Amino acid sequence: MELNEQYSLILHMPFRYENETAVTKIETLQQSSYSIVDGIIRDVYIKYHNKKKNLIVILTDGSGDLQLRWINFYDSYSKQFIIGEKIRIGGEVRKNFLLAEIVHPKVYNYQTNLPKFLTPIYPSIKGISQLKIRKNISEIINNQNIYDTLPDDIIKSFNLMTFSDAIKIIHRPSVDISVNSLLKKTHPAWFRIKFDELLANQLSLEISRNNRKKNKSRSLKANKEFWIYVRNLIDITNIDLTNAQKRAVKEISFDLTNNYPMYRLLQGDVGSGKTIVAVIAALQAIINKTQVAIMTPTEILAEQHFSKINIWFSTLGINTELITSSKSIRERNIIKDSVLKGNTSLIIGTQSLIQEYIKFKELGLSIIDEEHRFGVEQRSSLYKKGFESGNEITYPHLLSMSATPIPRTLAMTFLSDMDVSIIDELPKNRKPIITKLISNDRREKVLMHVVTAVRSGNQAYWVCPLVQNTEKNDLQNAVNTFHYIKDKFTDLNIGLIHSNISSHEKLNTMKSFRDGNLDILVATTVIEVGVDIPNASMMIIDHAERFGLAQLHQLRGRIGRGDAESICVLLYKNLLSEVAKYRLKAMFETSDGFEIARRDLKIRGPGDFLGTKQSGINILKFCDLENDTKVIELANRAASIIYNKYPEFVEKHLERWHKITIFSQ
Repeated sequence: MELNEQYSLILHMPFRYENETAVTKIETLQQSSYSIVDGIIRDVYIKYHNKKKNLIVILTDGSGDLQLRWINFYDSYSKQFIIGEKIRIGGEVRKNFLLAEIVHPKVYNYQTNLPKFLTPIYPSIKGISQLKIRKNISEIINNQNIYDTLPDDIIKSFNLMTFSDAIKIIHRPSVDISVNSLLKKTHPAWFRIKFDELLANQLSLEISRNNRKKNKSRSLKANKEFWIYVRNLIDITNIDLTNAQKRAVKEISFDLTNNYPMYRLLQGDVGSGKTIVAVIAALQAIINKTQVAIMTPTEILAEQHFSKINIWFSTLGINTELITSSKSIRERNIIKDSVLKGNTSLIIGTQSLIQEYIKFKELGLSIIDEEHRFGVEQRSSLYKKGFESGNEITYPHLLSMSATPIPRTLAMTFLSDMDVSIIDELPKNRKPIITKLISNDRREKVLMHVVTAVRSGNQAYWVCPLVQNTEKNDLQNAVNTFHYIKDKFTDLNIGLIHSNISSHEKLNTMKSFRDGNLDILVATTVIEVGVDIPNASMMIIDHAERFGLAQLHQLRGRIGRGDAESICVLLYKNLLSEVAKYRLKAMFETSDGFEIARRDLKIRGPGDFLGTKQSGINILKFCDLENDTKVIELANRAASIIYNKYPEFVEKHLERWHKITIFSQ
């Protein structure tokens, strides 16, 4: 067996244990316990139950009787049980009013010595029996092939068990060890395994962080001219920065002065003011005679950023361009030439920005909005649009933005190679949004309330889970809802936006809504991200039980941006699943995006939360992010120490963990 196969096998952990170390008297058998019993066969007979033939063997040991039952058996099987003979059996005990019973017990060789350790039961591996798994793991442990990949100093200072001892305890626990602590992974042996797994993850990120620092970037100075421009921008926008925004500006500005690439995540709740912070960062790059690219996941968001930033920057004498797939070839060529010559200081766009035909004279800063919606290759493509300076490539600084707050443990585990700025404070003028949970039975009453509100000058979103029904179901869809409201209330202007209409139609519809020409906008989740219409004060979400928690929170964040009181109504169908109840309860109880994210992580787990297909992240096998905060913090600390003080152990540790094969179960 190859070395990496050995370590894959010893990290194939038991999911339960059977105690075969001692014989139990029948009178002391406990419900649901796995027990070994020695006894004399008192009776053997066939019994029919639900038309199925059952083999019944009655065993006695002087303290009581035990019934053994086999439901599926060959006729020849019963011949091994002879009245008066002594046998040893084992299995899970079931107790009823009459007597104790074991169904399909395991029959042992009576002459064989009982084991000294608990018997591990493993998840199945295709083509390998339980006995073979146990035998192979025992051979590895017996051959003393389990060396440690951590320096003694780390093992002592972090109060860790040796890797070898941890493996032995998990695979060969003695009777005095708490099985519960092994199954719940709270035993110190499990602490070591989780520590090692997290450490491998953190060392990889530490290498990534340090490798990036070897790359070259332009140092973008925060000079006097820059701060004059910032003051002018604040005057133009009339935005009063919160303390959290000021802190983020300071952190980003400092990073931009380095001669290696910034790699920072700016995260904040919906409406916390991330855009203005990013725009100030863009100013710092532009004042230093470099260009800035802002990439968004949707044309709606790109157009919204452009319409806002272009007004601000044109006042400051800065040229801004918008490029999307809906632009004509002629328009794109004009923009392309302007960017290449350096006449365009800031370009905003969707994935069009990463196409080969877009070349920069000197890209100093890349900003990715809603970064979790892009794949690894898309994000790195924008980062790699550097420029040659002498014989080396100069990379742009990178600022990623996310309105989906990432829980602390998740960020510590998977994003520790990034610096993180957190805007944990909403602008003073943001009014709280009232959230109501209303049964779908009252949908018509809700609609009448919306109609009354928009007739008074407000605007409303009506969000549906589907564009059109593609199967037999009773879900409300956007097209039907649009026609229903439009036909019923002819005095109102109703708009419709969804993924199946052209980009041009989407932009025109959003412009009409933004300009106040539409009263109600019926939509799907295309309006989930970044849409900012201050006059929209109502959000109705049809079949809210069909949406994810993060989605619901993002949709709710589209309102509450103006002076009017804002209401979000979550229409739900009765007979909700437990998960749907949990989501709706969370939405009703809190509007804090960080708390929403924590609860969302609990439902979805780290893989779904981060989107592993998009993120390229290997999700942990043993660690539980919600319950293992202490292990995460210690592994983070240890990774930095080992990387800097014990570099020879880094490769050894990564070699073990990165070659682990997860056996199919």
